[in-house]
Amino acid sequence: MSREELKRLWFNIDHSNTPEMKRITITMDKYKDRIGQGTVKVERQGPNGYSSRSSHQKYPFTYATSSEEYKSGEYELITI
Repeated sequence: MSREELKRLWFNIDHSNTPEMKRITITMDKYKDRIGQGTVKVERQGPNGYSSRSSHQKYPFTYATSSEEYKSGEYELITI
């Protein structure tokens, strides 16, 4: 199966039954020079599709808790 066929197949799948998932994940760095720093990933999945963005931050918890998504109260916060 070619990439084009897979793409067509994916876009024709019915996503109306996809459950809503909204989460913010903070992954702390384990390198000794980056203690306290981490990556913040904001994900949203549902009937309208999938959206994801991530960013490396010096103060990841402050960044995540001051985001518009977190303030909405709809997102689950996970710290790893």
